[in-house]
Amino acid sequence: MKDENLDFKLHLSEFGKYWSLDREITFLNHGSFGACPMPVLEAQQRLRLQMEREPLRFFVREFEELLDRARSELAKFVGADAGELAFVPNATTGVNAVLRSLTFDPGDELLTTDHEYNACRNVLNFVAERTGALVVVAEIPFPLGSPQDIIAAVCARVTPKTKLALLDHITSQTGLILPISQITQELAQRGVDTLIDGAHAPGMIPLDLHNCGATYYTGNCHKWLCAPKGAAFLYVRQDKQSEIRPMTISHGANSPRTDKSRFQLEFDWMGTDDPTAYLCVPEAIQFMGSLLVGGWPELMARNRTMVLTARQMLCEALDVAPPCPDQMIGAMAVIPLPEERTEFVKTRLIPPLQDALWEHFKIEVPIIYWPKYPFQQMRISAQIYNTFPQYEYLAFALTECKTL
Repeated sequence: MKDENLDFKLHLSEFGKYWSLDREITFLNHGSFGACPMPVLEAQQRLRLQMEREPLRFFVREFEELLDRARSELAKFVGADAGELAFVPNATTGVNAVLRSLTFDPGDELLTTDHEYNACRNVLNFVAERTGALVVVAEIPFPLGSPQDIIAAVCARVTPKTKLALLDHITSQTGLILPISQITQELAQRGVDTLIDGAHAPGMIPLDLHNCGATYYTGNCHKWLCAPKGAAFLYVRQDKQSEIRPMTISHGANSPRTDKSRFQLEFDWMGTDDPTAYLCVPEAIQFMGSLLVGGWPELMARNRTMVLTARQMLCEALDVAPPCPDQMIGAMAVIPLPEERTEFVKTRLIPPLQDALWEHFKIEVPIIYWPKYPFQQMRISAQIYNTFPQYEYLAFALTECKTL
């Protein structure tokens, strides 16, 4: 379907050589699952060979030191102490571990927003149903005028019965960076603990978990940090660690060891698995930080500039207004779709427009259903392998889709 006469340079940037992404696809959806660069995957393969060469030596004599080293490097990157972190396979697992460890009484209120990620909202519903607690939803206006609108919406739903707030740091459906530090401070003053789902935050925006103020925080390493799939972390404040147990109870539950906290003894070993994704986190931090002279700050700034420029161009092409201020955008942005394109069928896994962009133009970009205006929106991501002409091609394809 692509017009071969159009002079769109759809190839990846000069940094694309480090990724094994299909060169026939215009990949604008780093946000969903990330994409791991080949040098990091090669490091993982070396670790897997080390593991399989002598499994007993690896797991009994080498693994713990490797895991502690990886945790220490991650702690520096996210602004935490190593003793406050445990590795988990993904942020959803981290949310489950916290919510299913805590005790709630009938009538207790669990606060969240209408922008919360569906998988984690389901965990909240599950826990509420089992304990008799109530889920209270703060409605965040969208389109949005300022971060203060979010703070006001969340704080307005706090009552003396509010026990915990589950909040996205960066929303999946709407791409908003929530003012988490201000919110956690406001909630702490009201005696409310906070569980922050930071699935998209590590590697997209600077993190300082101590200054963030969250009681609990979980984030993925496989997305913007570009570690292998299956690497994430759970941060639990020291005074809360005795309450939090992993989803799988194993040897750590009755370990006689006193050199490590019960929190890490339980989370560090939940049974035999392939832990190499965790162990590659330092490699991902080092590699991604080496791509530009300015390191991670320059990489984050570059991705943000790219996505903001693309957002403005696409909004102009579709004649829609940006739904939030630039200050609330990281490396993902949502573009509302005009009303004539809101043909989303809720019973389908993939919306028709997303299918059309893939089938006719080989563009990978998510179309997201939203229950109120604008009803349907498109989310773009920007990673260092992307180029601006790829977004120009997306604008062309959206115009062409009107005739399909």
